[in-house]
Amino acid sequence: QVKIVESGGGTVQPGGSLRLSCVVTGIPSGSYAFGWFRQAPGKKREAVSCISGRDSMSYYVDSVRDRFTISRDNTRNTIYLQMNNLAPEDTAIYYCATDVTLGAGILRLCMSPDTAPQPTQAFWGQGTQVTVSS
Repeated sequence: QVKIVESGGGTVQPGGSLRLSCVVTGIPSGSYAFGWFRQAPGKKREAVSCISGRDSMSYYVDSVRDRFTISRDNTRNTIYLQMNNLAPEDTAIYYCATDVTLGAGILRLCMSPDTAPQPTQAFWGQGTQVTVSS
């Protein structure tokens, strides 16, 4: 019964901003870590940013650090990704995810993307398209 729905994507010019939302139902989302991932055409999916459940510690891939900010509002069961100063290389489908281990497996993908295994029971949203074009 877990459902994850991303929204907020769209088309913007370089330097523009978008705020992605991830609405979660079926689990007490405040107890879970979540991650934002993206996949561009012809490229592997990569972890962009994660936020832990207990203390809301955040993690970012180097390419988005200082431009993107992850946050959450547990009263709304929503995780956000504020994306500023967008560049064409940010163009991708963005996905929100957690897993049955309170998101620990997803969090490991953010912390150790080259070595962490794929979570065996992950929950993924349908994705939202972000296009940055001049």
